[in-house]
Amino acid sequence: MPHFIIEYTSNIKSAAHIPALLEKANKILISKSPTFPIGGIRSRAIELEDYYIADGQADDAFVHATLKIGSGRSEQVKAAVCDELFTMMKDHFKELYDQRYFALSMELYEFSEAGTYKWNNIHGRFKQQPR
Repeated sequence: MPHFIIEYTSNIKSAAHIPALLEKANKILISKSPTFPIGGIRSRAIELEDYYIADGQADDAFVHATLKIGSGRSEQVKAAVCDELFTMMKDHFKELYDQRYFALSMELYEFSEAGTYKWNNIHGRFKQQPR
C-alpha cells in the first residue's frame, strides 16, 4: 500500500492524460518513502462508460480518486499526502475544469491490516537497492 485509484468518465478520455496523472501520483507517493514502501505503491485508472451526472442534461464529467492506505499513519502525514495529491490533481485537470462542466473529488480510505492478504516480492527489490 498505498493504492491510488482513479475513476473517470469516458467523455474526457482524450483530454484527461490519465497515464501522466498516474505517474505524477506515484512520484508523490514514492517521495514519502519509507512512510509508504515503494514496492507497495499501485496507481490505476478505471474508465467509466456507464454513468449519470446531475440531471443528465449536460455533457458533465468527473474524476474521483481514492487513496487506500493501511492504518497507522498520523493525521498530519495523511493530511499532507492527501493535500499534495489533490493539489497535483487540480493542476493536472485545470484546463478541463476551465473548458467544461467537471467535478473532481478524492477520498482517503484507511483500513486495518486484519483481513487483508498479500503476496508481493517487489518489496525485496527495493530493500536490495541503496537509496
